[in-house]
Amino acid sequence: MIKVGIIGGSGLDDPKILKKAKEITLDGPYGPPSSVLTCGVIEGVDTVLLARHGKNHSIHPGKVNYRANIWSLKELGCTHILASTAVGSLREEIAPGHLVFPAQFIDHTRKRETTFFDQDEVVHTPFAEPFCPFLLDLLASSSEKMGIPYHQNRTVITIEGPRFSTKAESHMFRSWNADVINMSTVPEVILARELKMHYAVIAMSTDYDCWHEEEEPVTWEMILATMKKNAEQVIGLFMESIPKIKEYDDICHQ
Repeated sequence: MIKVGIIGGSGLDDPKILKKAKEITLDGPYGPPSSVLTCGVIEGVDTVLLARHGKNHSIHPGKVNYRANIWSLKELGCTHILASTAVGSLREEIAPGHLVFPAQFIDHTRKRETTFFDQDEVVHTPFAEPFCPFLLDLLASSSEKMGIPYHQNRTVITIEGPRFSTKAESHMFRSWNADVINMSTVPEVILARELKMHYAVIAMSTDYDCWHEEEEPVTWEMILATMKKNAEQVIGLFMESIPKIKEYDDICHQ
């Protein structure tokens, strides 16, 4: 049975997208998740909505309890996760407002709990293909249908935050073949895969980080303005894609 978890980033955790919505509070072995979990239905598909940074965006990226968030979605029976996130673009062609569906990540975090298997059990999880390829194809085909500019087969680098990059760092990340940068994909994707959940990111480019000499360096206000302007198209992508996930159930494997 398909059940989809939506991890909402800035402005993308609106419970109005769910029918029959009800709130559930959990407190598991890793503590409470970032927010209450709003359970409901999107076009016949059971869906759970979680606000990554809290309902009032009060939790900075390094303080998000990622293990509690992923554990809670798994506990409620979620099989798939679509996670929205704001990203800075490290490539000219990925303009603000474009969507990106990363296929690879680079972990440049330092302080986060990145595994469920840090006690008695030792588990080495394969990560050659960290994101679910069938979800990525679904997001791309849905974006094509909706006329939304998007980019596939890209690499996201996740930094610790909450500060933004220096110019030297931004140019270094470009030299590492990273295409976009954020503060939240790692360890979400790692933890989801450890619990055998299908995970994909809907990343919205909001700025050009600080490498682009002809553009203003990124600010939080810049991110919020772009997210607010384009939130409806990302929510529309949720609504278009989620009902089709069940069509991929027979072929989508971890």
